Amino acid sequence: MNLHLTLAVVAGATVGFGTFLVIRELVPATPALGPALRRLHQPPGSSRTGPADRRLDWLTELSRWLRPPHRQLALLDRTPEQYALSLLLSALVGLSAPVLLSVTLFTVGVSLPLVVPVLGSLGLALLCAFVAHRSVLTRADAARDEFRQAVCTYLDLVALQLSAAHGPVQSLERAAAICEGWVFDRISEALRMAQMQMHSPWDELRDLADRIGIPELGDVGAIMRSSGSEGAQVHETLRSRADSLRDQIRTDNLARAEGVTSRLDIPGALLVFVLLGFAIYPFLARL
Repeated sequence: MNLHLTLAVVAGATVGFGTFLVIRELVPATPALGPALRRLHQPPGSSRTGPADRRLDWLTELSRWLRPPHRQLALLDRTPEQYALSLLLSALVGLSAPVLLSVTLFTVGVSLPLVVPVLGSLGLALLCAFVAHRSVLTRADAARDEFRQAVCTYLDLVALQLSAAHGPVQSLERAAAICEGWVFDRISEALRMAQMQMHSPWDELRDLADRIGIPELGDVGAIMRSSGSEGAQVHETLRSRADSLRDQIRTDNLARAEGVTSRLDIPGALLVFVLLGFAIYPFLARL
């Protein structure tokens, strides 16, 4: 009885600790300002790393081995190390769940063959890691759609600022400061980085577009570059690009809706065959 109680307590503590790790990983942490500033202003040729960085070398190597989706992670503002850690924690949860279930069944007198928890742990670990990977891709797709819609609004706002006789750089900054949301926060952050590093804002927007995989944001930088370097009047070009982007988003949404509708035809056809089988079965049973 004492052995069964000890196993139950250990199993419960392990499940609780695993749940704590998962919740701790999902809760967004406050970014550390000091390491971020050191990364921005790191002297050339300096390759020294602190003790904390050396302790996380294994996580960096794991992220390189996993080949994470860099653009999706940059869009979600996550690092490859965080991606690798989320997959590792998900795999550990899947790996421990069948073992804990087997221990729980053993405490109540039900014993399973050793191959069952072993195969179950391996299979569930792979499944949980795959689900975590698909969750990142799904969230990135949703964030990309939201970013593209926000870029349409940003194009119109920049055009309005230019029409109000503001300069190109000031128009970009004022348009990003008007609206709220994580998309405009990312754009404002890129513009602040350009100001701090003495770069042109349209080049910084283009680099951000390449890093997160949003070419529509790079179009803003390309259009504003002609306004800043050549003095061209580009507010009509911005509005035309916003209208074409809205049409493109509308077309993509229609194509996605048609794809979902076509997939619904298969269950409908199967349901017809099932109903047909129920209707024909009495006649066939009488033969």
